[in-house]
Amino acid sequence: MAIPTSKSGSNVLTGPVARRHVRARRPLRRYLVRTVQYVVMVVLSAIFMIPLIWMISSSLKTQGQVFAYPPVWIPDPIQWSNYAEALRRAPLLRWLMNTATITAFAITGNVLTSSMVAFGFARLRFPGRGPLFILLLSTMMLPDVVTLIPRFILFRWLGWLDTFLPLIVPPFFGGGPFNIFLVRQFYLTIPRDFDEAARIDGASNWQIWWLILAPLTKPVLIAIGIFSFVHHWNDFLLPLIYLFSERNKTLALGLRAFINPSDASWHISMAASMFLVVPILVLFFFGQRYFIRGVVMTGIQGR
Repeated sequence: MAIPTSKSGSNVLTGPVARRHVRARRPLRRYLVRTVQYVVMVVLSAIFMIPLIWMISSSLKTQGQVFAYPPVWIPDPIQWSNYAEALRRAPLLRWLMNTATITAFAITGNVLTSSMVAFGFARLRFPGRGPLFILLLSTMMLPDVVTLIPRFILFRWLGWLDTFLPLIVPPFFGGGPFNIFLVRQFYLTIPRDFDEAARIDGASNWQIWWLILAPLTKPVLIAIGIFSFVHHWNDFLLPLIYLFSERNKTLALGLRAFINPSDASWHISMAASMFLVVPILVLFFFGQRYFIRGVVMTGIQGR
């Protein structure tokens, strides 16, 4: 039904009738906007997943299908033997165990020490707390490559070269400024009433941190764990500098053995790369809820 208008063309319906017409249009507008958003996200997701899909597909192809044109997306036949061949060519399981060991210790150090340092900056009062925190944040602007040579000299003097210690020990000394900042911001969202009630009951600072605040910061600690896992699992530069022997290599470093200009066995290389990619996909699939929640809640409050 058409809406009556005056001679000048203006709408003559006012009051409740006009408001009902406006409210009727709003759900349709919201539906259209949300539909467009979902379509854009699906298209972008498909584009970003093309390299992953191609790697999975190539890991199951024959060598001829990898270079076929037009591209072959579905292998025929499926070559599961590519994974066995990758394990035969290099000690992938040994490198996988080395990577898992380094990553596990690094995650433990990052989560524990960043939480401890953040507790000091968020809850304790001491002289120079503000300038020290600013100094800590300023180190985030310092490129890592600037400190590579001093760290190499230090670890060589300690006799730690070609061991896991240069990759395991540093995370136990603070956990990194970014992680400290995330946990501190999360601590500031927790009321101090919890601390005061615990102090009345005779709890020390260590007990307040471990028994009260640490359990309440589970989302951000899991987020830090995921950040640390991705960083240390994929790290290539530091293992390249500190690890020399074949038995101590990590998976990211060892995959270089499959890059040979005289041998274009890309299907075997893709099969070996799956050992590096699958754990990250599994971790993010199960931990994405904590990851997103931890990142979102870190900036709610600060002072």
